[in-house]
Amino acid sequence: MRISNQYPLSLQGGQRKFLFGAAILLAWLVLPTHSFAQSNPAAENDAGLLEEVIVTATRREQTIQEVPMSVSAFTGEQLAQLQADNLNSIQGAVPNLNLVKGRGSNSSVNIFIRGVGQPDALQTFDPAIGLYLDDVYMSRIQGGMFKLYDIERVEVLRGPQGTLYGKNTPGGAIRLITKTPGQEFESQAGVLFGNYGRFQAKGYVSGPVSDTFSLGFSVLYDEHDGFVTDPSDGRKYNDEDTIVTRLKGNWDVSDDVNIVFSADYTKEDVAMSLGRAEAALLSIDLGTGLPVLLQPAPTGKWNFETVTDMGDLGGQKTDNYGGNVTLNWDINDRTSFKSITAYRKLQSDLYIDIDASEWSLGNVFVGIDQSQFSQEFQLLGDNGENLNWVAGLYYLNEKVPSHQDAWADNFLLFFGVPITYMRTVDDDLNTKSYAAFGQVDWQFADRWTLGAGVRFTYEKKDYFRTTSTFTNLLGNADPAYTFDDSDHWSDWTPTFTLDYDMNDNVRLYGRLSNGFKSGGFNGRANLPSDKGSFDPETVWSAEIGAKTIMADGKFQANYAVFASKYDDFQARVSIGEGLEASLPVLNAATLDIWGAEAEFIWAPTDALQFNSQIGYLNSTYGDEGFSGADGVEDEPAFSPKWTARFAGIYTFFLSGGSTLSLNAAASYRDSMWLGVDNLVTLWESDYWVLDAFISWTSQEGKWNVIAGIKNAGDKEYKVDGQEFRSVGNIQTAYYGDPRTYTLSLNYKF
Repeated sequence: MRISNQYPLSLQGGQRKFLFGAAILLAWLVLPTHSFAQSNPAAENDAGLLEEVIVTATRREQTIQEVPMSVSAFTGEQLAQLQADNLNSIQGAVPNLNLVKGRGSNSSVNIFIRGVGQPDALQTFDPAIGLYLDDVYMSRIQGGMFKLYDIERVEVLRGPQGTLYGKNTPGGAIRLITKTPGQEFESQAGVLFGNYGRFQAKGYVSGPVSDTFSLGFSVLYDEHDGFVTDPSDGRKYNDEDTIVTRLKGNWDVSDDVNIVFSADYTKEDVAMSLGRAEAALLSIDLGTGLPVLLQPAPTGKWNFETVTDMGDLGGQKTDNYGGNVTLNWDINDRTSFKSITAYRKLQSDLYIDIDASEWSLGNVFVGIDQSQFSQEFQLLGDNGENLNWVAGLYYLNEKVPSHQDAWADNFLLFFGVPITYMRTVDDDLNTKSYAAFGQVDWQFADRWTLGAGVRFTYEKKDYFRTTSTFTNLLGNADPAYTFDDSDHWSDWTPTFTLDYDMNDNVRLYGRLSNGFKSGGFNGRANLPSDKGSFDPETVWSAEIGAKTIMADGKFQANYAVFASKYDDFQARVSIGEGLEASLPVLNAATLDIWGAEAEFIWAPTDALQFNSQIGYLNSTYGDEGFSGADGVEDEPAFSPKWTARFAGIYTFFLSGGSTLSLNAAASYRDSMWLGVDNLVTLWESDYWVLDAFISWTSQEGKWNVIAGIKNAGDKEYKVDGQEFRSVGNIQTAYYGDPRTYTLSLNYKF
C-alpha cells in the first residue's frame, strides 16, 4: 500500500513576495470600485448590462461572481461568438488553458491548466484535468474532443478539484452541461458550408410530452476533407466525418422528485491524423553499430504535405456512447439528495503513423474497448441562514482491455540487410476508485464566509500486459514478456476558502486546495526494467482573487494570482536505442508554479461589447530539476508564459427589427515546449491567431446567417508533439488547422 506524502504548500521567497505584492495590487484595483459603487447607484436603464451567468461549480447554483474560485463559463450564445464547433474551440478564451487535439488522434484531447496536465492518451495514464459530461467523469482523454452542440454551457474550473468533483484531479475540471428539455417547445435546424469541403447539418427539438415529462433530441453531422495531403498519391488526411446524437428526458415524478436521463452516441470514421517529422530519421545497423540516414530533417515551413506508408492500412474509427440517470429528491425545504448513475463505452481502432514518413519506423495500431460505470451520491443542505453543506460518496469501475501492433521494418539493419520488426501488445487495466467527500460553507459574519472541505480517495489498479517481438533475424517470436501487477493508493485532499463581500459589486477570496492523481503502470513496458508502478501526483495550490462589477453593471473584471507545488510529476521518457530501447515512466520531479490571470467584459453601449482574457504562468522544476535523456536540465512542457485574447462585437440594429453583428478576436500564445524532453524540434514560438465573423439575425430571431473565418492569417503553428528518439529518432509535431471559412444558415421553429 502506498499513501502519497502530503504537506502544506511551501512557498519560496519569490513566490511569497509575488502573492503579497499581488494581494496589494488586487486591493488597489478593487478599492476604487468600492468608492465608485457608493457614489454611483445602479442606473435605471438596464441597457448594456452584462449577462448574469449561472454556474454550478460548487454543486449549487451561483453566479460566476459569487463563486470563490477561478471559473470561466460560456453560454450557448458565447460559444457561438467563439465559432465553437469542438471542445478545443475554447482555446485562447480561458487564461492559462492549453487545450488542443491530442497527438495523432482526431478525437483525443490534450488539456493543461496552469501548467498541469497529461498529454499521453495511453490508457495507463489518468487525465490530470477532469472532463465531465453532465457531471459524469470521462476516464479517457481519447474520445474527449466533444462537439459543442446541444450545450447549455461550458464551465472551466482552474486549480485542484480535490473536494467536490467525482474524480480527484490536480489541475482543474471542464464541465459540459447539455440542454435539459422543459415545458416549452423548442426546435432549430442549421446547415453550414465551408472550404476543404466542409459540410455540417444539425437539428434539435425538445418539448413537453405531458405535464410532467419533457423530451429532447439532437443530431449533428460534420465532415470536411483532409487538411494534409500525401503528395505521392494525393490522399487526404486530418479530415472530419462525425455524427453525434443525444436523447434527454426530464420527468417530474412528484413535487419533490425529479429524474433527468440522457443517452448520447458519437461515431467517428476518419483518415489518420498526420503531423510532420521534424528531425532526421535513422536506421540502426546492429552489425556496425552505426546509424544510417533515412530522411534528413525538413527545412522551412510545413506545407501540410506528408508522405505516409500506412495509407492502405486504415484510418481511425471511434464509437463513444453512454447514458446516465440523475435523480433529484427534495427531502424537505432544507435538504436534498442527488444520485448520478452512469455507464459509458469507448471503442476505438486507431492507425497512427508516429514517424509521419514513408518509412516503417513508428507504424502503430491501437485498439481499445473501454467501459466504465460510476455512481455518485450527494446530500446537500442549508440551515436557511448562514450555512450550506454537501456530503457525498463516489464510485468508479473502469475496464480497459487493448491490443496494439507496432511495425518498424526500416528501423534495424544487420550489415546492411533489413530486419523486419513487429511488436504486439495485449493488456488489460482495471481501475476501482472510491471516494467520500464533504464541504461546509459558513457565513460567520455579515460579509465573511469560511469554507472547508475534504475528500478521501482510495484507488486500486490491476494490470496485465504481454508483449511479443517478431523479427526475421530471430526467426520465431522471442519469448513473450509478460507481467501481472496490482497496486493501490489513497490520499486525503482538503480545500479551504475565505470569502469577503466588500460590497454588492466587489468580492475578495482566498483559496488553498489540494489535488491528487493516482499512480499507475507503464503501458509501454517492453523490458523487465520498465515494469512496475509509478507513484501518484499531488499538488497544493494557493489562490487569491477578486471579482468585481463596475460602471453600473456594464464592466466586469475578475483577477486571480496563484502559486502551486506539484509533486511527483509523472513523465514518460525515451532511453537507449535498437532492441534495447526503453520507455520508462518516472516520478520525475516537483514543479513550482505561480502566475496571474485577469478576465474583463465591458459593454459600454447596447451595441458594443469587449472582452479579454490574460494569463501569466511561471512553471519551473523544483530545486532538484529534471534532466531528460540528453542530461540537459529541462523546462515544463505546455506552459506558455503568456496567454491572451482580445475580442469585440458590434451590433447594428437595422430597420425592421433585424440585427447585424460584427465580431473579431485575436488570441496570443507565448512560446512553449511540446514534450517532456525539451527538443528544439518540438518547440513552438509565440504566435497570434485571428478569427472573425459577421452575423445577421431576423426580427423575431428565427433566421440567422453567419459568415465566419478562423485563423484568418493562415498562421502555421504546432500544438502537440510525439517523441520516441530511441526508435529511429522520431520527433513528430502536429499542427493547428490552417485558415478555414464557413457560411451557415440557421432557423428556429
